Amino acid sequence: MKERLSIRKRGQVTLPKSIMEQFKLEEGDTLELSINGNGEITVVPMVQIPANQRWFWSDEWQKEEREAEEDIKAGRVKSFDNIDEAINWLDSDEAEEWSDGKKQ
Repeated sequence: MKERLSIRKRGQVTLPKSIMEQFKLEEGDTLELSINGNGEITVVPMVQIPANQRWFWSDEWQKEEREAEEDIKAGRVKSFDNIDEAINWLDSDEAEEWSDGKKQ
């Protein structure tokens, strides 16, 4: 999809309504503009992450999320019928073996 834009006073550009709707953009959203070696301009919508949720997007947390997904896909999961059963299991030798990576 190509659109033509005009630059107005003070360098302002108005995005067409179709682009705003397609990318679910709203007034106040942030866009990142970059220019490649050929002089082409790329505009990418940026997601605003609330400060109290930034920890989730840290490299370390995302690494652990990927590890958890791998464990789930590989069947390295345990389910319980109630909280007491889960707590008892966590206190067991079997849980220790799992955390040591012996039981897969």
